[in-house]
Amino acid sequence: MIIANPLYDVVFKRLMENEAVAKFFIGTLLDETIESVELQPQEFTYTSELAGLAVFRLDFIATIKTESGALKKVLIEIQKAKNPIDVMRFRNYLAEQYKKEDVIEGSPSHSKRALPITTIYILGFTLPEVESPCIKVERTYKDLIHKTELSVKSSFIEQLTHDCFVVQVERITERYQTRLDKLLSIFEQRNFTDSTEVTKDYRYTPDVEEVKTMREILHYVGTDPEERKQIEIEQEAWRTVNAMFAETREKYEKAMEEQRKELAEKDRIIADLMRKLGEQPNTSP
Repeated sequence: MIIANPLYDVVFKRLMENEAVAKFFIGTLLDETIESVELQPQEFTYTSELAGLAVFRLDFIATIKTESGALKKVLIEIQKAKNPIDVMRFRNYLAEQYKKEDVIEGSPSHSKRALPITTIYILGFTLPEVESPCIKVERTYKDLIHKTELSVKSSFIEQLTHDCFVVQVERITERYQTRLDKLLSIFEQRNFTDSTEVTKDYRYTPDVEEVKTMREILHYVGTDPEERKQIEIEQEAWRTVNAMFAETREKYEKAMEEQRKELAEKDRIIADLMRKLGEQPNTSP
């Protein structure tokens, strides 16, 4: 079946608008049962007056309630290409979320408090040091006095630290066994229908209801002319942005190389002068 590539913001948004899919996506990665989820896409635009470019972008924030009744805030970031500026953007965005108090819906007077944060990064590029397609970076509590691991959790600590999940879509293989495998198969970057990589041929037969729903949503998005047009607009915009980054990086690297050559030449001149001074005869009485 032909489906849209969910690595695009506009496509991923369509998936996460379905509550069952959002619960399945987050719950499968976190390995927790999600009782409720409230998704809040955060919209913003990259602009460049010089290039006459405005790029619409989404970040996704989900407030979830787990089976145990715990409330969490989940930040979901999708990044197709690796640009140096994005690490700082991720850090700044995370810092902004740590500063915010969260409104607890359904509580008396919609009370506010800081919720624990979990981050999910879906990367369209590979991390050379890590071969796994799906990684969890988690925290443990260790008693340094008795050298033991603690099983308790502190709300104070949970609000100041967070677990992180990273999905490398380029490393997803044709494994199709567990619920996680079946979720990741949707993001597999293979069997594209053409060089644009906007749509692909999904060749699995889903036996999980939520994966069936994801396939149906993505089939509609990938075959509807208006939906596909939105993907292509996003694709072209980011192609321009990435070209601009590449040009800027090339200029920066060229300037740094010229500076290195100038410093090397100065070092050579200084060393030559020092050598000549050392060779002069000592004429002092």
